[in-house]
Amino acid sequence: MSAKPKVAFFDFTSCEGCQLTVVDALQTHLGLLDLIEIVEFREAMSEHSDDYQIAFVEGSCTRASDEERLRKIRKQAALVVALGACAHLGGVNAMKNRWPIEEVQTYVYGESGKEYYESYMARPISAVIDVDVSIPGCPIDRLEFVRVVQQLLQGCTPKLPDYSLCVECKLSENACLNKLGKPCLGPITRAGCNALCISYGDGCEGCRGFAPEANLDYMRQILEEQNLPAEIIDAKFTLFNAYALQEMGGDAPLAGNGSPNGSRRRSRKQNWPRSTFASPEEA
Repeated sequence: MSAKPKVAFFDFTSCEGCQLTVVDALQTHLGLLDLIEIVEFREAMSEHSDDYQIAFVEGSCTRASDEERLRKIRKQAALVVALGACAHLGGVNAMKNRWPIEEVQTYVYGESGKEYYESYMARPISAVIDVDVSIPGCPIDRLEFVRVVQQLLQGCTPKLPDYSLCVECKLSENACLNKLGKPCLGPITRAGCNALCISYGDGCEGCRGFAPEANLDYMRQILEEQNLPAEIIDAKFTLFNAYALQEMGGDAPLAGNGSPNGSRRRSRKQNWPRSTFASPEEA
């Protein structure tokens, strides 16, 4: 890789908030711009180039036509970085996977919507191409982005924390929200955000994905003990992690899959339990 590698940013289905976070980070870390050459970045410049070594990709793959564009990026880039929850996990876009795509298209775009707006099951970009590094979060943490870029420039492979958010929450001396009766997915969520939401009194929504060896069944039990309805618990589990749970099939701790303490009744993928919460056809 050259001394000043060329970097490009791309967006797929997303709010592009992670790219805005990058813009914010570059304002306070101007030194990065002396180390890299940004050749494409729709949020910040008009120029385009197909000559780059590092590609940051925000957004999930939600259309068949996205796949060719992703493969083109992968073919060009020496390194592909999944930027944010949508690219890393499928993100909130994957919530739609719990309903038939035709129902979702009709609900969002009207009766003729499915004829004019291409859409299919939302997936993380790793479902289509190989990804070298992921920066989790919704949005990403600006300092984690800076750290990842620095590590890549040094030839290092950035490593994600392999422990749950509860570790960072204790280091921040936060009270446990679950013990206070406020739902929080921190026990099953990968650390790395310094428990930002919890420090401000909001429960973790799981935007950084599941921590390795997370005990999802026990997390569900904790939420059930807070008297949350099953559909609300399912909604919390699937807000950012619907695709990961979909891949788990019958092992996903969702209400339609049976009791966490009993044997799962459904087979993998084919019997992905359909949501009964806020169904488009009931709206």
